[in-house]
Amino acid sequence: MALAVAVSWAPPPWPSATNAAEAASVIQILEQRRCERCNLDDADLVHADLRDARLQGAKLQRANLSGARLSGADLRQANLSFASLAGASLQGADLRGAVLIGTDLRNADLTGAIIEPGGLSRSHWQHAKGIALAAHSYAELHNAGIRAAQEGRHPEAEEWFNHAIKRMPDAAVSWVGRGLSRAEQGQLQMAAQDLTYAAQLYSMMGDTSQAEALAQAANLMTQAPPRPKGGNGAGSHLIGAAISAFQILAPLAAKTMLPIPF
Repeated sequence: MALAVAVSWAPPPWPSATNAAEAASVIQILEQRRCERCNLDDADLVHADLRDARLQGAKLQRANLSGARLSGADLRQANLSFASLAGASLQGADLRGAVLIGTDLRNADLTGAIIEPGGLSRSHWQHAKGIALAAHSYAELHNAGIRAAQEGRHPEAEEWFNHAIKRMPDAAVSWVGRGLSRAEQGQLQMAAQDLTYAAQLYSMMGDTSQAEALAQAANLMTQAPPRPKGGNGAGSHLIGAAISAFQILAPLAAKTMLPIPF
């Protein structure tokens, strides 16, 4: 005997009011390029054409704007925390007051973008182009030098330390960083000059042990032969006095080549 089985049926749930509002905001921004203070959190806007869009105060946390065209966009006070703008075009965009905590701006084009000093300090902007130096704080400039040095890009590291020193000439740690980067490139005389000046700065601060180590390393570098071309690796290209200089600098480098907190 067959048993009757009761099957209950319920209609599929309607989209929540919140989801409907977010969907409407996405449609609005794509069609009108205007959505001030609207909620676009987690929105998928990959490669979206948002040139000259009015997005002042918009909520764009975790939104995916990778490859989007945002040239001339008004993003003042927008919350872009943890959003992806990797490879996006932000030429001439206004980012004043924007929240950029954890924002991925790698490989983005920020040529002409309006950014407050230090506005990018908590974002990821490696290999982004067009960022004006004025948009970077001293710590950002110095830390960019450290990052380049740690990745073996010593000429680039030297340039970042140059900018850091121009911003804060009495920052001994940046003189050390530039000296180490120059030493890695075989520019031993110039490296020795940087380390000697850093020693003077540390001495004025009362850090005699640091000052003496730097002065000793600088003196040894002036006695070292030039680095042969084709070397790769800290100390491997130096012989004699130069190796002794790097041995002295090793613990100092481990201490000074750390990012500066913001």
